[in-house]
Amino acid sequence: MKKHGKRYKALVKNFDQKQLYSYDQAVSMVKKNATAKFDESFEVAIRLGVDPRKADQLVRGTVSLPHGTGKKVKVLVMAKAPKDQEALDAGADYAGLEDYVEKIKGGWTDVDVVIATPDVMSEVGKLGRILGPRGLMPNPKSGTVTFDVAKAVNEVKAGKIEFRVDKTGNVHVPVGKCSFNEEQLQENVATFFNSILKAKPATAKGKYVKSLYFSSTMGPSVAVNDQSIAVQGE
Repeated sequence: MKKHGKRYKALVKNFDQKQLYSYDQAVSMVKKNATAKFDESFEVAIRLGVDPRKADQLVRGTVSLPHGTGKKVKVLVMAKAPKDQEALDAGADYAGLEDYVEKIKGGWTDVDVVIATPDVMSEVGKLGRILGPRGLMPNPKSGTVTFDVAKAVNEVKAGKIEFRVDKTGNVHVPVGKCSFNEEQLQENVATFFNSILKAKPATAKGKYVKSLYFSSTMGPSVAVNDQSIAVQGE
């Protein structure tokens, strides 16, 4: 059973853990409780009413957060010349093919996102056992398999994130830093949440969003009333 320290226990006393708060209230509370000695991430956890074991109920997608994630994202672009140089010019941290195939085979995965051009996927596909479990495998659905590497790099660097429901029906992602102001966090949260709603499978039955929580990296989670988040595009 997980044990919490004195700081965490003191923070929990600041609010009612059984109450559902509006999303703007919850944003404010999480920021207030982010008292660690580093800039904590602001995290969103959603439990969905889907069965991830069924292919037609797999919730996944990408979303560009209006204010970014606040994290410096390290990007590797696997491509042949001249696309590798195009990627570096766009801000990729690493770019190339053969050298990085060998490095990854040797266990190197010190990047946050891997982008690949379609013509090298036969080589990249051989790295699936290494990249896949780490969530680094390029995928056309997430925009990370493309010849337009400059656009892909710019989107990722600007705050584009990928989300995917896990085997227990949960989606858990960071959507910013607690140093962001409340308005920035509210807008990032709303943008992400609406992308989850738009990704609802047609075959999902019953209540889609079962629970919603906000938290900081080291702070307690706050239960949120998902109906308090304005739905965009309706």
